[in-house]
Amino acid sequence: MTYLSRVRINPLRAASRTLLANPRALHGAVTAGVPDVAPGDRILWRLDTDHPRRPTLLVLTPSKPDWTHIVEQAGWPDAEGEHYAVRDYSPLLAQLAVGREFAFRLKASPVQNTSKPTKTSPHRTKTAAELHHRSYRMAHRTAAQQLTWFLERTQRWGFTTPEARTDSAAPGLEPSASDTPAEAQQPAREARITDRSRSTFTKPGTRTPVTLTTATFEGRLRITDPGLLQTALLGGIGPSKAYGCGLLTLAPLSTGHH
Repeated sequence: MTYLSRVRINPLRAASRTLLANPRALHGAVTAGVPDVAPGDRILWRLDTDHPRRPTLLVLTPSKPDWTHIVEQAGWPDAEGEHYAVRDYSPLLAQLAVGREFAFRLKASPVQNTSKPTKTSPHRTKTAAELHHRSYRMAHRTAAQQLTWFLERTQRWGFTTPEARTDSAAPGLEPSASDTPAEAQQPAREARITDRSRSTFTKPGTRTPVTLTTATFEGRLRITDPGLLQTALLGGIGPSKAYGCGLLTLAPLSTGHH
């Protein structure tokens, strides 16, 4: 049985600052809340910061978790109210049907594979040469590139985004000087980027830097293939899932909450 959890984070605590600054550290805290993970099981998570004073951690787990350790270290253990909520995911999956529409949110790491990267680190070049790779994985940098990455893949995830009811550009998606004409002329869709970030952190026990480029997509989707969508919901979308990317969440259009 799959569960979706919401955990309140107190950003003013010392442990919270560590978790919020390093996705690798937060991944460790997430996996510590799931006692039994079978080979092949996927844990997905996302940090929502709509309210800077009360970030929310969302986690999708293959078994029922316990988030007491996160509440004690990075929450409000002595405060009133619900510190975390764990809900059965089955009712949502049962609602998936062709033609149904939902509000959605997805934090992803849009990338492309190229044989001629504009910039490579010595570490990446050496690794590619050793493994005889013929392509490099490079992050998309502009909002238009990231939105195109998303829109070109929705069918393989079992949904489409309907055309927008307005011709004006969504906030944050106005064409930039670095966008190509094809990118700047994408048809308006019920999808927008609400947050973009680029962060660098270090893997525990090493000096190897990790640079993570992300975009948060929100909007409205229409289901075209319930099976493919369920696979995307349970398995995640795109790379960098261990760093808080890939969790697609749905909500009724009447509320717009995820």
